[in-house]
Amino acid sequence: MADTQQTLVLLKPDSLQRGLAGRIISRLEQTGLKIVAMKMVQVDKDLAHRHYGIHQGKPFFDSLVSFITASPIIAMVLDGPHAVDKVRRMMGETDPAKSAPGSIRGDLGVDIERNLIHGSDAEETAKTEIALYFSAQEILSYPRDYERWIVS
Repeated sequence: MADTQQTLVLLKPDSLQRGLAGRIISRLEQTGLKIVAMKMVQVDKDLAHRHYGIHQGKPFFDSLVSFITASPIIAMVLDGPHAVDKVRRMMGETDPAKSAPGSIRGDLGVDIERNLIHGSDAEETAKTEIALYFSAQEILSYPRDYERWIVS
């Protein structure tokens, strides 16, 4: 089986408020990625600051924190070959207006700040971000019979 990696995906408040969570999860699963952890979370300011710390001091930092803490999110860990890159391509550009049709943001997004989904930008970032939302015990490993047909 090919080397796999894990990535963090957050379905942001607008995904839940607009009733799009199921559609987005389905699209991600259809790529062959496997959900190995998932939960609904109400992000507090402390977690938001730790997650978005790289952006602290930038003009949009406060609005990022305000948005991600406004309503529950769904946090997931997806596992599979090239998971980070696969999710990034599926998400589309940060600005939905610049996202290609067929991407999640290109098809469903309406605003650069309310852009439905977050995905880790690199394998190392994924490890750090996953640890913010999940303990090692919450991340499961399990086989799927059809994996032998889609993952070599």
